[in-house]
Amino acid sequence: MNLLARLKSLLLLGLAVALVAIGHDMARAADTPASAPVKLQGLRQGLPLSQDAPPANHRQERDHPVGDRDFVQQPPLIPHTITGYQVTKNFNKCMDCHAWQKTKESGATKISVTHFKTRDGVELDQVSPRRYFCTQCHVPQSDAKPLVSNTYQRARGLQ
Repeated sequence: MNLLARLKSLLLLGLAVALVAIGHDMARAADTPASAPVKLQGLRQGLPLSQDAPPANHRQERDHPVGDRDFVQQPPLIPHTITGYQVTKNFNKCMDCHAWQKTKESGATKISVTHFKTRDGVELDQVSPRRYFCTQCHVPQSDAKPLVSNTYQRARGLQ
């Protein structure tokens, strides 16, 4: 018997053994009672999307020092409450303190120069529309415990 024929027969034998093992495992699994399904609870508590959910029961933290960032391009966290802040196409409460002309008076951090550029890199006199809605990227800082356990670690350069 030549080498190629031997390899083919060994391959077929291995395939047959694998199929028998898979069939045996499937038969055994069919005889085993199914474990209880995992019940997941969403943030909407099972409420249909057509209904408004009641406000989340959470406590927003008061002013405290600015928190560290966990990855290099992370937008800074908001170190104060923003309850009641309004950001619409006509008004942005954040600009009362963070606009460049108001930071000396307020003591707040100036918004980044990157917020004045369009996606094409054109520099504007006002905040770019794509950066105007602050809470798209910036979120209030909180010392809340993680909802699920994880193994996340800060970027090595920030540790």
